[in-house]
Amino acid sequence: MLALAFYDVVVAIHVMAVVATFGVIFAYPIFVPWLRRTHPEAMPAVHHAQDRVGRLLISPGIGVVLIAGIYLATKAKVWSEVWVTVPLVILLVIGALGGAFFSPNERRLGELARRDLATDKGFSAEYDALFSRVAAVGVAAAVLVLIAIFFMVAKPGA
Repeated sequence: MLALAFYDVVVAIHVMAVVATFGVIFAYPIFVPWLRRTHPEAMPAVHHAQDRVGRLLISPGIGVVLIAGIYLATKAKVWSEVWVTVPLVILLVIGALGGAFFSPNERRLGELARRDLATDKGFSAEYDALFSRVAAVGVAAAVLVLIAIFFMVAKPGA
């Protein structure tokens, strides 16, 4: 018979939530610029989808990661460990970026793409600048996720 401790189940939930929540952000730098080059007419839908993924997957996933992490850190009494603090701060930063930066800017990108595609002039400088800014912050967020994973797995200072 397979016996599992509740703590181990929560560890698994925590890891699964990280993968499900943040996995997609590693794909965006691959397919979004490609779609922009090869299928520019799709960009309003792409940005709408990014906003939707943020609201319906990433934001709730951050909640699951946070709740599971709080349980794990409390149960193991490791709140003072740097390998707990750094990923927690990163999670909060990414969560704040989701609401304050990504969501409004992805919606704006969708609006700008719709507006710009209604003309025959291509994407505007306004769209290009915002697209580049969102892409750069997206890559930074992905790097932060990798740093958090490193701290959780390598446990420096433990």
